[in-house]
Amino acid sequence: MKGKRQRTGFIGNVVMALITVTSVVGCGIFGGLYYKERMEVQSVMSENAKLRDTQAQEVILQEANAISEKEMEQLLQDKEAEVEKSLKEKMKELVTAQDGGPLTMLRQFFPENLIYYDEKTYVFAPVLDAVKKHNLKSENFRMNDAGEMEYVENGAVVSHKGIDVSKYQGEIDWNKVKADGVEYAFIRLGLRGYESGKIVLDEYYEKNMRGANEAGVKAGVYFFTQAVTVEEAKEEADFVIENLSDFDVPYPVVFDVEMIVGGKGRANELTQAERTDICIAFCEAIKEAGYTPMIYGNVKCFTKMLDMTRLEDYEKWYAFYDDYMYMPYEVSIWQYTENGYVDGIKEKVDMNIAYKTW
Repeated sequence: MKGKRQRTGFIGNVVMALITVTSVVGCGIFGGLYYKERMEVQSVMSENAKLRDTQAQEVILQEANAISEKEMEQLLQDKEAEVEKSLKEKMKELVTAQDGGPLTMLRQFFPENLIYYDEKTYVFAPVLDAVKKHNLKSENFRMNDAGEMEYVENGAVVSHKGIDVSKYQGEIDWNKVKADGVEYAFIRLGLRGYESGKIVLDEYYEKNMRGANEAGVKAGVYFFTQAVTVEEAKEEADFVIENLSDFDVPYPVVFDVEMIVGGKGRANELTQAERTDICIAFCEAIKEAGYTPMIYGNVKCFTKMLDMTRLEDYEKWYAFYDDYMYMPYEVSIWQYTENGYVDGIKEKVDMNIAYKTW
């Protein structure tokens, strides 16, 4: 019976660890809750303590041959799962009712979910088993002395420094950009108006492409979509392809599927299936033209807006502004800040690291 006593000690440790985490969470998240809600959390923890005592009693019964060893093992497993589930469900219930909170801590506590804040609530999106995962290690990310993110293996930097620009960066000295270590740049080619539906070319597109090509900065492009049908997605792809012919474009052609925030975007009401169909139509047209298609999005795009199980064939560019990369799925590029600076650009610029080259 020594093994069963050790099992009970392990269960007790698990329960106490969960209660301790919940207590810490209570200080950080639940401090602003009303008294009744705080008491609900305390009630859950009290019930868990009772479960712990019950488990000890059941071990004594088992030693007296009241139940079989197999039945005892299953009982302990069931109660361990019950304890963890009750705490997690209570935390979800209370946290999702709040208008703010430490997302970083929540993400560590719920690794089986991708968690983000949207429309005044926290969203717990399940991590999909069917979608390919990356093998990047969190401990290999670091900020260098210039405040730029890097990925390191065996002491050597293996990631690649890049930026993305549009008319909002104004005049750019591309030779200085190159000298500052920028290997590649994604240049906005154009967009479709989110109200008018009109396709327009970015007014700095041609100047930026010439500057990048002449300075030796590898160029990719991106297009901000507001397509609401597959036909419109193909129209956008045709527009992009037509404007690539005069330039060297070794890096991907990117479909930006962000949702309009604070406005009535014409594509905001698309279903996940519709938006995914639109992405596939654009990407396939780009691929047929001989370029590498890529999809740009944030955690909401890659959980709610798109069906990632249907987009495994395309490269991903992930936007998440923090000092850790919160995304289990395989992505090729991480846009980690919108407040970067590089020589040759007076305005703030988006900074990226890529885990491969093209």
